[in-house]
Amino acid sequence: MIIHDVIDIRVRYYDTDQMGIVYYGNYARFYEIGRVEALRHLGLSYKEIEESGISMPVYDLNSRFIRPAKYDDLLTIRVTIPQMPKTRLMFGYEIFNQGGQLLNSGQTTLVFVRTATGRPCSAPADLIEAAKPFFE
Repeated sequence: MIIHDVIDIRVRYYDTDQMGIVYYGNYARFYEIGRVEALRHLGLSYKEIEESGISMPVYDLNSRFIRPAKYDDLLTIRVTIPQMPKTRLMFGYEIFNQGGQLLNSGQTTLVFVRTATGRPCSAPADLIEAAKPFFE
Protein backbone atom coordinates (compact mmCIF):
# COMPACT_ATOMS: atom_id res chain seq x y z
CA MET A 1 0.00 0.00 0.00
CA ILE A 2 1.20 3.48 -0.82
CA ILE A 3 0.67 6.14 1.87
CA HIS A 4 1.49 9.83 1.47
CA ASP A 5 0.60 12.79 3.71
CA VAL A 6 0.02 16.21 2.18
CA ILE A 7 0.41 18.66 5.04
CA ASP A 8 -0.45 22.27 5.78
CA ILE A 9 -3.44 22.83 3.52
CA ARG A 10 -4.95 26.01 4.96
CA VAL A 11 -8.74 26.36 4.82
CA ARG A 12 -9.36 29.66 3.08
CA TYR A 13 -12.43 31.86 3.49
CA TYR A 14 -13.60 30.93 -0.02
CA ASP A 15 -13.62 27.24 1.01
CA THR A 16 -16.36 27.87 3.57
CA ASP A 17 -20.07 28.45 3.70
CA GLN A 18 -21.85 31.20 5.62
CA MET A 19 -21.24 29.32 8.90
CA GLY A 20 -17.46 29.22 8.42
CA ILE A 21 -17.53 25.47 7.71
CA VAL A 22 -15.90 23.96 4.63
CA TYR A 23 -18.54 23.56 1.93
CA TYR A 24 -19.01 19.86 1.18
CA GLY A 25 -18.21 20.24 -2.53
CA ASN A 26 -14.69 21.42 -1.72
CA TYR A 27 -13.68 17.99 -0.41
CA ALA A 28 -13.41 16.77 -4.02
CA ARG A 29 -10.82 19.53 -4.56
CA PHE A 30 -8.94 18.46 -1.42
CA TYR A 31 -8.93 14.89 -2.76
CA GLU A 32 -7.50 16.13 -6.04
CA ILE A 33 -4.75 18.04 -4.23
CA GLY A 34 -3.93 14.85 -2.34
CA ARG A 35 -3.79 12.53 -5.33
CA VAL A 36 -1.76 14.94 -7.45
CA GLU A 37 0.83 15.22 -4.66
CA ALA A 38 0.80 11.46 -4.02
CA LEU A 39 1.64 10.85 -7.68
CA ARG A 40 4.33 13.53 -7.50
CA HIS A 41 5.75 11.71 -4.45
CA LEU A 42 6.10 8.64 -6.69
CA GLY A 43 8.04 10.73 -9.23
CA LEU A 44 5.13 11.23 -11.64
CA SER A 45 2.90 14.14 -12.54
CA TYR A 46 -0.58 14.42 -13.95
CA LYS A 47 0.82 16.74 -16.61
CA GLU A 48 3.34 14.15 -17.83
CA ILE A 49 0.72 11.40 -17.83
CA GLU A 50 -1.64 13.59 -19.87
CA GLU A 51 1.17 14.60 -22.23
CA SER A 52 1.81 10.89 -22.86
CA GLY A 53 -1.76 10.62 -24.22
CA ILE A 54 -3.51 9.15 -21.18
CA SER A 55 -6.34 10.86 -19.30
CA MET A 56 -7.52 9.88 -15.82
CA PRO A 57 -11.20 10.77 -15.39
CA VAL A 58 -12.87 10.14 -12.05
CA TYR A 59 -15.12 7.07 -12.23
CA ASP A 60 -16.57 7.37 -8.73
CA LEU A 61 -16.26 9.40 -5.56
CA ASN A 62 -17.41 8.61 -2.03
CA SER A 63 -17.10 10.89 0.95
CA ARG A 64 -17.96 10.62 4.64
CA PHE A 65 -18.23 13.76 6.74
CA ILE A 66 -17.24 13.09 10.35
CA ARG A 67 -16.49 16.54 11.81
CA PRO A 68 -16.53 19.95 10.15
CA ALA A 69 -13.38 21.56 8.82
CA LYS A 70 -13.49 25.26 9.61
CA TYR A 71 -12.08 28.51 8.35
CA ASP A 72 -8.33 28.82 9.04
CA ASP A 73 -7.90 25.13 9.99
CA LEU A 74 -4.64 23.58 8.87
CA LEU A 75 -5.40 20.27 7.19
CA THR A 76 -3.43 17.12 6.49
CA ILE A 77 -4.64 14.93 3.66
CA ARG A 78 -3.53 11.31 4.04
CA VAL A 79 -3.68 9.58 0.68
CA THR A 80 -3.48 5.84 0.21
CA ILE A 81 -3.28 3.74 -2.92
CA PRO A 82 -4.47 0.38 -1.61
CA GLN A 83 -4.15 -1.64 -4.84
CA MET A 84 -1.71 -1.93 -7.68
CA PRO A 85 -2.95 0.21 -10.59
CA LYS A 86 -4.27 -1.70 -13.60
CA THR A 87 -6.99 -0.12 -15.74
CA ARG A 88 -8.25 1.73 -12.65
CA LEU A 89 -6.49 3.57 -9.88
CA MET A 90 -8.12 3.76 -6.46
CA PHE A 91 -7.24 6.43 -3.91
CA GLY A 92 -8.30 6.55 -0.26
CA TYR A 93 -8.32 9.78 1.73
CA GLU A 94 -8.40 10.81 5.36
CA ILE A 95 -8.45 14.50 6.20
CA PHE A 96 -7.28 15.63 9.64
CA ASN A 97 -7.22 19.05 11.30
CA GLN A 98 -4.20 20.52 13.10
CA GLY A 99 -5.31 18.76 16.30
CA GLY A 100 -5.14 15.37 14.61
CA GLN A 101 -8.92 14.92 14.56
CA LEU A 102 -10.28 12.92 11.65
CA LEU A 103 -12.70 15.19 9.77
CA ASN A 104 -13.44 13.33 6.57
CA SER A 105 -12.73 10.07 4.81
CA GLY A 106 -13.27 9.27 1.18
CA GLN A 107 -12.34 7.30 -1.85
CA THR A 108 -12.08 7.95 -5.58
CA THR A 109 -11.55 5.58 -8.46
CA LEU A 110 -10.00 6.90 -11.64
CA VAL A 111 -9.80 5.07 -14.95
CA PHE A 112 -7.04 5.23 -17.52
CA VAL A 113 -8.26 6.35 -20.94
CA ARG A 114 -6.40 6.99 -24.18
CA THR A 115 -7.06 10.65 -24.82
CA ALA A 116 -7.11 10.28 -28.61
CA THR A 117 -9.71 7.50 -28.67
CA GLY A 118 -11.58 7.86 -25.38
CA ARG A 119 -11.08 4.12 -24.87
CA PRO A 120 -9.91 2.50 -21.60
CA CYS A 121 -6.29 1.41 -21.39
CA SER A 122 -3.81 -0.01 -18.91
CA ALA A 123 -1.96 2.09 -16.36
CA PRO A 124 1.17 3.77 -17.73
CA ALA A 125 4.29 1.61 -17.40
CA ASP A 126 6.14 4.26 -15.39
CA LEU A 127 3.31 4.35 -12.82
CA ILE A 128 3.36 0.57 -12.51
CA GLU A 129 7.15 0.62 -12.04
CA ALA A 130 6.95 3.37 -9.40
CA ALA A 131 4.19 1.54 -7.49
CA LYS A 132 5.62 -1.97 -7.74
CA PRO A 133 7.93 -1.78 -4.67
CA PHE A 134 4.97 -0.92 -2.43
CA PHE A 135 3.06 -4.05 -3.43
CA GLU A 136 5.80 -6.70 -3.43
